[in-house]
Parts: sequence; C-alpha cells; structure tokens
Amino acid sequence: MKKIELLAPAGNFSKLKTALNYGADAVYVGGKAFSLRAFSDNFTFDELKEAVEYTHNLGKKIYVTVNAFMKNSDISGICDYFKYLYEIGVDAVIVTDPGAIYLAKSVAPNLELHLSTQANTQNKLAVKFWKEQGVKRIVLARELSLKEIKEISLSDSEVELEAFIHGAMCISYSGRCLLSNYLTGRDSNRGECVQACRWNYGIKDLSKESDYFPIEEDERGTYILNSKDLNMLDYIGEMIDAGVCSFKIEGRMKGEYYLATVINAYRRAIDDYLLNGNAYKENPLYQSELKKTFHRAFTTAYAFGDNEQTVNYENSQSTGDSLFVASVLSYDKESKTALVEMRNRFMVGDVLEVLSPTETFNKTFTVTEILDEKGETVIDAKRVQQKLYVKTELALQEGDMLRRSIK
Repeated sequence: MKKIELLAPAGNFSKLKTALNYGADAVYVGGKAFSLRAFSDNFTFDELKEAVEYTHNLGKKIYVTVNAFMKNSDISGICDYFKYLYEIGVDAVIVTDPGAIYLAKSVAPNLELHLSTQANTQNKLAVKFWKEQGVKRIVLARELSLKEIKEISLSDSEVELEAFIHGAMCISYSGRCLLSNYLTGRDSNRGECVQACRWNYGIKDLSKESDYFPIEEDERGTYILNSKDLNMLDYIGEMIDAGVCSFKIEGRMKGEYYLATVINAYRRAIDDYLLNGNAYKENPLYQSELKKTFHRAFTTAYAFGDNEQTVNYENSQSTGDSLFVASVLSYDKESKTALVEMRNRFMVGDVLEVLSPTETFNKTFTVTEILDEKGETVIDAKRVQQKLYVKTELALQEGDMLRRSIK
C-alpha cells in the first residue's frame, strides 16, 4: 500500500502552521498571483520561501497552486514564478493550463507537476495523456466514483492519484463554471469566484414595486444551487483500495478553527484505520468532531455512483455544534494558567472543551478565574482578541483551541 498523505489547505502562514500542527502531512498554498483563490490572504515571495523552510523542517511537504487559466499577458511573469518556486524548493506546483505545464517544463524541468482538479480529469486515457506531458500526480475530478478511480489506478500504478475527502463541493463540473463571471464579472477560472451558487435566490416582478417572491424547493428553502459538503470520513479504506494516495481537504478560504477541527478528525481517523482497520468507524468521535464547526449538510457526492441528493436546499450552512472561544498562546505549569487570545465570548462558569493534537483533546474544564494582562479579574470575556489568563489543570500548549458547546 502506498503511503497515505493527508493534504490540507493553508490560506496564509498562520493557517499553514495550524494545519501542520494538527496533523497534515502536506499543505497546499497559493502565491499572490496565478492562483484560484485570489481573495485568500496568500503568500508573498518571501513568505513562500519561509513557508517552505518551515514545512521542510517538520519533515512535511508544501505544494504551490499555479492553477489559474493563463492569458498571453501572464507568460513572462509565470516563467519567473516557476523558476523562483523551484529555487526555493517547493515539493510540487499544482497546475491546470497546458501552457503553464509547457512553460514549467521549459524553465524548471525538475519541478514536480501536479494537475489541478480544474483540469477535470475523468478517465484513464486522460491520465495517460497528462503523464506523457510530465505530470506526476493527478488531482481527480470530483465527479468520479470510487469504482472509476480504481479503474484509473489499475491502468497505471505509477501516476499518483489525489482526491478530495472533505469540504465544499461545486454545483458545476470541476473547472467548468461561468456563473460567477456571468453574474458579477469576476472569473472563477482566474481565481475570483464569488460563490454565486451559495446565494439565496428569489423571483421579482420588475414591472411592480413589490417584494421578492420566494422560491420553494419542497418547502425547504431557496438555496437552489447550494451544494452539500463532501464528507468521506467513513470511507478511508475504500479510497485507499481505489488507489488514492493523497486525501485532500478543501478550504484555503476557511478559518483556523475549521482547519484544526477537520484536520484533527481526519488525522485521528486515518491513524485509527491504519492501526485497527474498519473498526475505526465504530468510534462516533470522528464524525461528531466534523459537526463542531460550520458546515453544510454532508454528502458522499458521486463516490458510489450517480447521486441526485447533493444540493443543500435548507440553508447556506450550519454554524456547528461548538463555538471557538479562545486560542492558547502558552501555558505555565507552575501556576496552572493558560494565556489565551479571546475569539468569541465566554465567561466564568462556562465549561470549555479543548481542541488539540495532543492527549488533552476533547477534555473539558470549568472556567473558575479569568484575569487580564494587568491582573484584574474578568467575569465576562467579550473583547475580541483580548489576551487573558485562564486557570486550568489541563496542560495546554501553544496552538490548542478552546471551545464551548452551543447545542
């Protein structure tokens, strides 16, 4: 069996550190140009170099997205970019455009190439074609079933196959959506998607000064283009058997709490599977974790064939079962006090739960005392990003997160 890679998104340096801390084997990031998440923070040239060094020092990998569709005006800039990415030692670039592949092979022939899901690769002959162009890994289209993925894997065991395991889905075919461009002039194929498919739509009679008429879908709402979120946590073994070697989590625009929660759940589930096989499915912890951060209704999409139940009619998304209230900056063992940065309101008397990659994961404690940096007592923590001291017997560490149930 090939080594299984848990691949996580990182929209900025802080998110990169979170992803690696919570168990990702590799991260994918974007620079300030040529990436399909133009509205993520992304990385400057200097930050990319620092990110590569930081990631490699942990013995992990970093891939850079260069997956926007090129125009003629992009050619000279992207050539210099590929040279720079090779010089700083990125492990691979994720590309879509055939012209970008041609340029990368010309100016940085030893730079490893991964083909983006935007290329919409859905069959074994397409995989063969891209392999002949020098692509080492294919990020498969999300429309494929596990059976189809296995057929591709059996046709060529040399090509690495990467597939999404969790996150937002697109209502359109992978890499073939013009909705954002049509409605707003912001091209999703150039990294500027406004996610118009998530909007709440209505109908209005323009000849009258009237309110919008509701659109009803089986009386469940008006989010007629809003896809459910992919969740393949219960099918780790099936994905491995199909030949997937890299499990990709979607979300370069997602926050740190979301990333920590999802990565932590998949890290623990994958490790449990590798140790105990399918017995990991009997542990309800992993799925319950995924519900503790915002999400839409879950789906396995097309993993098991055609699926007409992939649209999330009810709402844009759930807020989750838990609220992220503080990030741990440090912990003093002598005073048994954690220095935290407040993110959402909490107060003395609240029961907080720990999100951590360590053994303190999911342990709880009751807040008995909160002090500000001046040593003054705080009963109700409601100043965003205020640094506070919180008493707890749990040996927390930098990077841990505290949350409280909102069920």
